[in-house]
Amino acid sequence: MKKNLLPALLLFSFMGSIAQPSVLYKPEIFISENDTLPYRILFPENFDVDGKYPLILFLHGAGERGADNEKQLVHGSEFFVSDENRTNFPAVVVFPQCAEDSYWAGVGFGMNDKGKRTFSFDPSGEPTQPMRLTIGLLESLLREDWVDKQRVYVGGLSMGGMGTFELLYRMPELFAAAFPICGGGNPEMINEKVSDVSVWAFHGEEDPVVPPELSVEMLSAYLKAGVRVKLTLYPGVGHNAWDYTFQEPDLLPWLFSNHK
Repeated sequence: MKKNLLPALLLFSFMGSIAQPSVLYKPEIFISENDTLPYRILFPENFDVDGKYPLILFLHGAGERGADNEKQLVHGSEFFVSDENRTNFPAVVVFPQCAEDSYWAGVGFGMNDKGKRTFSFDPSGEPTQPMRLTIGLLESLLREDWVDKQRVYVGGLSMGGMGTFELLYRMPELFAAAFPICGGGNPEMINEKVSDVSVWAFHGEEDPVVPPELSVEMLSAYLKAGVRVKLTLYPGVGHNAWDYTFQEPDLLPWLFSNHK
């Protein structure tokens, strides 16, 4: 009997360690007219409604789309709930979830003569429904007194990195800093107000899904626009640059050093 129980207990323990981050992120739904946006929100330990906290918005990739209000936590959620980060960098962290059949950014896809996928971006067009709802969610959170309006940050990976670049076009006056991971945007369309934002981008040099040139071109355009930029390219790394980004010891110190 004991031999049968032990694997079950080990499985329960293992599943508990995986589920813990999602337990800390409270499930919520943002509603705008007839549209809804599922999201998870993490509050600092010993959260004080009379305090002031930085706000971090994180946008997931295409593989985490859906309506379960769970999959968006697959990448990055554990990073923000580590004991060290929660102690040294208390913040409100928000993970919205994009609908299955949509995207954060207004992006078009094509194919070049070498059979590789190409991307086109128009951040000035009508926002996608998830982007419009995310902007509405941000605006609602900013009405809370406990949000430090001088320290609002945005980041995302892959599709979410593209959404990060688009938010910097649509709302540059809001963010103090941004960290797009293996994303891309339109380097010919830069909002001049973005010059007051610091940007640290990350990309794998061997990314077969989203070419690293997309990050390089965006940061080159930002640099010309007066943006404070950093670019980390990981040699030999493919599309999973986020696995390395979330091991960067300087990411949160850098992020929190930026104020409006």
